[in-house]
Amino acid sequence: MSVLTRAEAQTRAELLDVRRYTIDLDLTRGEETFDSLTAIQFAVRGDLAAADTFVELKPAELRSATLDGQPLDLGTLEGNRLPLTGLTAGEHELVIDASMRYSHTGEGMHRFTDPTDGETYTYTQLFMDDVQRVFAAFDQPDLKAVFELSVKAPDGWTVLANGVTEHTGGGVWKAAPTPLISTYLVAVAAGPWHSVRTEHRGLPFGIHCRRSLAPHLDADADEILDITRACFDRYHEKFEEPYPFDSYDQAFVPEFNAGAMENPGLVTFRDEFVYRSAVTDTERQTRAMVIAHEMAHMWFGDLVTLRWWDDIWLNESFAEYMGYQTLTEATRFTDTWVDFGVARKAWGYDADQRPSTHPVAPEAVEDTASALLNFDGISYAKGASALRQLVAWLGEKDFLAGINTHFARHKFANATLADFIDSLADSTERDVHAWADAWLRTTGVDTLVPRTAGHNSSHTLTVDHHGSRPHRIAVGLYDQDLTDHGRLTLRERFELDVPQNGTERPIGSRPALVVLNDGDLSYAKIRFDDRSFTTVQEALSGIPEPLTRAVVWNALRDAVRDGEIPPAAYLKAARTHLPHETDLAIVQGVLAFATSQIAGRYVADEDRPDALTTLTDLCRDLIRRTEDGDNPGLRLTAVRHRIDTATRADTITAWLSEGTVPGGPELDPELRWRILGRLAVLGAIDDAVIEAELIQDPSATGQEGAARCRAALPDPEMKRKAWDEMFAADHLSNYLFTATAQGFWQPEQAALVREYVPRYYTDAVAVAARRGPAIADAAGRYAFPVYAVDPDTLHLGEACLRDANPIPSLRRRLADQLDDLARALRVRASA
Repeated sequence: MSVLTRAEAQTRAELLDVRRYTIDLDLTRGEETFDSLTAIQFAVRGDLAAADTFVELKPAELRSATLDGQPLDLGTLEGNRLPLTGLTAGEHELVIDASMRYSHTGEGMHRFTDPTDGETYTYTQLFMDDVQRVFAAFDQPDLKAVFELSVKAPDGWTVLANGVTEHTGGGVWKAAPTPLISTYLVAVAAGPWHSVRTEHRGLPFGIHCRRSLAPHLDADADEILDITRACFDRYHEKFEEPYPFDSYDQAFVPEFNAGAMENPGLVTFRDEFVYRSAVTDTERQTRAMVIAHEMAHMWFGDLVTLRWWDDIWLNESFAEYMGYQTLTEATRFTDTWVDFGVARKAWGYDADQRPSTHPVAPEAVEDTASALLNFDGISYAKGASALRQLVAWLGEKDFLAGINTHFARHKFANATLADFIDSLADSTERDVHAWADAWLRTTGVDTLVPRTAGHNSSHTLTVDHHGSRPHRIAVGLYDQDLTDHGRLTLRERFELDVPQNGTERPIGSRPALVVLNDGDLSYAKIRFDDRSFTTVQEALSGIPEPLTRAVVWNALRDAVRDGEIPPAAYLKAARTHLPHETDLAIVQGVLAFATSQIAGRYVADEDRPDALTTLTDLCRDLIRRTEDGDNPGLRLTAVRHRIDTATRADTITAWLSEGTVPGGPELDPELRWRILGRLAVLGAIDDAVIEAELIQDPSATGQEGAARCRAALPDPEMKRKAWDEMFAADHLSNYLFTATAQGFWQPEQAALVREYVPRYYTDAVAVAARRGPAIADAAGRYAFPVYAVDPDTLHLGEACLRDANPIPSLRRRLADQLDDLARALRVRASA
């Protein structure tokens, strides 16, 4: 299949003015395909005697195609392009009738049958260039048009779309025509949905899920709708342009590839956000943030859309920043930036230190395949951090004035980075263009290092700056309580502009702790002077504000990854201070890094049991601390990690047998599958136990749990079956592929799976080529032998990149995994 290049898109945009799509979909044609009839009204600009272009589609069968009533030669369809030749200036109509394939990988029109009740659901995910899997289109973001859809669905189904839908009889649903939107934003979700509907500000609002999840959606409906209304109202306070569509539906759909997708009027979410088991308040906050993030896209992304994919960061960075900030302002989740600092920001730092890094705003994205690779921690977390720094430097008033200027100038149209910066520049006297060059066109993470010198009450703080960007940061000076050395008090917090060559400032007597970037307003790695590092080791949990503690934990994490402190020092800090931590996001983030990276990769193989024992003891302390039941989220987090770090089966087997953790919580499906997964790794159960659990929980989540457990069993035959399921057969959905991959590689089973390490590189390249980007991404992300931390794995991977020609999405994943592997080897060598 051909990918669209920037040059081709520019040429076609100069030639065509696309007016309207009239699309008829028939979802009653069977389990494999659906019918797609598309009429496109468009005009050719200028006075050319004849011009050539093409329309994209990926049909199972192309039945007919006519241009202005004249049949086109169907044999000219090559890959995903049907040529349109000899076009004259003026109005034209293209009509294409095709049969299209359902997807089971979350691309195009995804079809899912719920194993719980046998009900079937379909929904679209058309991002980037997958609209061609559903209907014929001039598929690029700057050819906006009106879309008018009708969908024929089986009896008992409801059809959702970008606009309000009406059942017109005979199973046919008609959606209200959209305003001008891009092709990738068209959305349909059809099935026997369970729906909760309401109105807000005169607009219909709805939330939807599959029927088997109905009780769980109903239990959280008030919370979800309250968050939706609060964010909607807050955005109307910030933005002068009103919400630009006729309704707001949120559909929680199965086997979704992303967290959510910002289709105007019909946002789709992965339905893991409909919680069927106990979750922490931080996880509820994450769901709320995704709701806020996707709603921000209604303005930035949907109302004003990028012209080409090099500006995708504008969509994602803006929505990421606005989602966290608006949630903080408008809901009960007032500490969202702590979670951003611990979880999301680390994602950006990691991505920005790999060879695959790129500027937040790359200058050259030549085609859609290249653009797809830029959906990473840089476009989201680094970009949001840059915008947060921009607001700190510019001021929120001028920032919002620039945003509103941007919306007014480009609504229902397309815009570029240059347009965005011009809108900001018109609202401030600051040099926003220079800021953009320094922050958006550069790569890598700056490092800020404090030094203190002086005597008695006369000390100077010097901030050494390793990097290229100017920073506006807050600096926190903390003194240690003389009667309680575990407690720190804030002496002073001041703003400081750090130019490229660093800066200095008098600070009085020497503080016990200097925290650069206190409040986390900039994007940079920070370090500590010697006295500050000693204080961190002694009194980290005594820092008064959680956001400051998050900055400090991130600094420790970065220092481990850079080989500046040994992994054991991070484990010691966690063991010492996490039992006293009050912020759940910090506990979750520290335990996740300590379990997956420290114990999983950075300590030597022979030291892993001791690392797991340390974490088990830590979790046991947290469980004891929460025996009074006043912090169920902390207790649940501790229980989960106690399961994941178990080196013996006795305790968690007893929990499984009793159906509860003593003192709570009772074991819900998520905890039961979690325990079974760890017992499978330890060889403490067999397939009969897994099958018995699956009978009790035959849901889609249960199917995934069973696949994960079976792949984790330390049995050569089960490993072979799991491998063949992933790489020899092509029937696994994206979710079942991922679950199987997650179970396969286990550090405790290194000898058993060693023979599969070289096979991985050959088989992953082949399955990616056969099944496409979604499975390629899963194969690179989840099926990689992440625990094989040795030079041979690295050399095999380097040879694969050099000689095997993996498709772009797999190549990017492999390049990142190999860089992380090389880092793990360096960390081990420096320990």
